[in-house]
Amino acid sequence: MAPENKAKKRVVISYKNLAEDLQEQLKAQYPNGYTDSMMRIDKPNGDFFYAVILETDEINYLVKIDVKIDDGNIDDDDKEYYDEDIKGADELADAADEEDE
Repeated sequence: MAPENKAKKRVVISYKNLAEDLQEQLKAQYPNGYTDSMMRIDKPNGDFFYAVILETDEINYLVKIDVKIDDGNIDDDDKEYYDEDIKGADELADAADEEDE
């Protein structure tokens, strides 16, 4: 008698919707984190998401992981981190030149 070739069910689910026991299983499967195991999934409409695989006896899960993408905005660079009385490199060089004269 040949063994029955039964394919596992496949489910796409968000990490936040994953049952707590499956979240624990995912943490056990990736004890050092899953950054290196994530894959980018492109959807037909041009959107994408990142996911990792979680296999159980009955189901193969594709678990969506929320990832913060650096969109290249430089808003933080516009902040003034220093007071006005702190001199920059150019101002220090000009002051040193004036002292030498």
